[in-house]
Amino acid sequence: MGKFVIKETKTGFTYSLKAGNGEIICIGGEVYSSLETCKIGVESVIANAPIANLEDQTVEGYEPQTHPKFEIYKDKAGEFRFRLKARNGQIIGSSEGYVKKDSCKNGIESVRKNAVDSPIILPEAGEE
Repeated sequence: MGKFVIKETKTGFTYSLKAGNGEIICIGGEVYSSLETCKIGVESVIANAPIANLEDQTVEGYEPQTHPKFEIYKDKAGEFRFRLKARNGQIIGSSEGYVKKDSCKNGIESVRKNAVDSPIILPEAGEE
């Protein structure tokens, strides 16, 4: 089972979703101003990831999908990445770069699977 880990930074709060092996599979789309808004971001991933459409922007003439959706794209380094967009179009999660598209798709499936029942680990007092 995975887990959502919320961390406090100098400017707010961020979260990541870790797989059962401890690897980060998705990071939050922004730095949140409060712990409560960060928790709302996590809840949005939990609600949207399992039902999100898949839009592969690396395929010529791809068909745009409705939100929520995972978008696969290539970054400037030529690696495959995904971002998860909520119903309102806001980015609520993104991935690391992958050399192979299949690995990127596996990352999406891992987010879908792990987001559903992963506990939320809150930052400890004074932790950064």
